[in-house]
Amino acid sequence: MADDSGVLFLCTGNSARSILAECLLRRLGEGRFRAYSAGSRPVGQVNPFAIELLQRHGFETTELRSKSWDEFAQPHSPDLDFVLTVCGSADQEVCPVWTGAPMRAHWGISDPAAVQGSAADKRAAFAKAYALLMTRIEALIELPVHTMERAVLQRALEDIGR
Repeated sequence: MADDSGVLFLCTGNSARSILAECLLRRLGEGRFRAYSAGSRPVGQVNPFAIELLQRHGFETTELRSKSWDEFAQPHSPDLDFVLTVCGSADQEVCPVWTGAPMRAHWGISDPAAVQGSAADKRAAFAKAYALLMTRIEALIELPVHTMERAVLQRALEDIGR
């Protein structure tokens, strides 16, 4: 495993949870992790409530985009050490073959983009997803990923998602 582990967060639409996770890991794991996000069926734009939340927390959002996981299955794609699904359905889908056989784990989180109701209800759902992702990503960052045995690391990744 490289000194800076590549982590791909997957979701179906790549508009909310996986984008939030990518931004959080880029900031919190800077120097130790390279973070990416993608979707099995990307919706083509980042959810405006995700953009608003990230900007409120001081993230740069101009380069964020909803993209297909196919971008990460190409010959010259970034090396991936971990593929983490963050939605209810992406872990059940047939994923592309990832170069280097990265470890996979499921960190399912309710979809804030699916919340119906007022803007305040939607903002609350995004804040909840953000907080849960923050907790899980902080746990990931605490792991000594470069010194752990593969089976132990796999269990730890799965435990973080529970």
